[in-house]
Amino acid sequence: MTTSIYIPAPSKLTQAGPEGIRYDYNDGARVHLPVRTGRLWNVTLRDIDTGTIVYQASVEGGTVTSTKKYFVRFSIEVTDLSAEENGRIIFRHDYDTSEEHIVVIQLPVNTLGDVLAWLPYVAKFARTHAAQVACILSPAYIPLFKAEYPEISFYSTAQAIEGQLLDRAYATYNIGLFFTDTGCERQPTDFRLVGLHKTASYILGVDPAEERPRLAIESDARPIKEPYVCIAVQSSAQCKYWNNPTGWHDIVTHLKDLGYRVVCIDQKPVNGGGIVWNHLPHGVEDQTGNRPLAERASWLKHAEFFIGTSSGLAWLAWAAGCDVVMISGFTHPTNEFYTPWRIINWHVCNSCWNDPRHQFDHNDFLWCPRHAGTPRQFECSRFISAEHVIRTIGKLIESRLSDSV
Repeated sequence: MTTSIYIPAPSKLTQAGPEGIRYDYNDGARVHLPVRTGRLWNVTLRDIDTGTIVYQASVEGGTVTSTKKYFVRFSIEVTDLSAEENGRIIFRHDYDTSEEHIVVIQLPVNTLGDVLAWLPYVAKFARTHAAQVACILSPAYIPLFKAEYPEISFYSTAQAIEGQLLDRAYATYNIGLFFTDTGCERQPTDFRLVGLHKTASYILGVDPAEERPRLAIESDARPIKEPYVCIAVQSSAQCKYWNNPTGWHDIVTHLKDLGYRVVCIDQKPVNGGGIVWNHLPHGVEDQTGNRPLAERASWLKHAEFFIGTSSGLAWLAWAAGCDVVMISGFTHPTNEFYTPWRIINWHVCNSCWNDPRHQFDHNDFLWCPRHAGTPRQFECSRFISAEHVIRTIGKLIESRLSDSV
């Protein structure tokens, strides 16, 4: 993920110290020291929790910035090395998210699943710290959360820039999937090792335990009176699809035989790239289109269950409290939220997304890093059988019946 999507830290540090010193924690611990003729400053950055000195040097002036940009409780200490001061501590500040401080957390991505995965950890940060927490989101997602999280101030990128939000911020943290962060400067551990959602907890320094986001759903009415199942078949790359050629047809037929209406809630009825295009399964009820997310959440809230791949709509179903049957082979099960109805075939190639040796190519719709152009391409999902999914659906329905007894 490129850092250009985030509003950059202001060039002028936002907090004032003595003798012209300025500091903040916007994109790392930062301290600016004015140049003084013939006099040196000594600067120390220390991780308060581990006691580790991460930087210590004598400088004439300028700006010192930590390499680590994620949440670390840094202390900043400045001493005067001039002969008359003899190393006297001029300034010391320990990281402090008090009520007068604004902490900005940027989630400006346009991918639904990422935002749903990360927002609960923003809320955990707000519960943990007394600061005024401001969250930058795509404007399409703000209505989904605003009423449910009054303790967080939500801004679009445009609103944050217009209101000069970062010019008033004490600290700023950027949440994302940093594929090329080999030095772990923006994330303490590679996101591929801890999972899509939990990477936010590590960046923000909060408990990684899963937590569903709360959704603002305007209408609580059932969209249709008959029992129905929601499905979503589309995705942003072919590796994310269920590539079994007859899989969806067999599942739709099975669900209808069980007496369910089958409703597809994808955004697009057809999606693909180059010579590969994916269509809705035959026999589904088409509710595709650019619908409000709250409407999608309402469909999911009242569905018997949801069947889909590792996609934003699967995350939305989980957030809405809907049981999720997830069909995925290109991600490891730790990549997404826990569902007892997760389906993967361990007998074939799998989990390439979570392998740090492979970097996802967003421009290659047919990305398959281990077997592209061979008969094994996309075998991770091609070899997930309809029978496997049908057995999982049966177990889900049985668990519902046992719970109702």
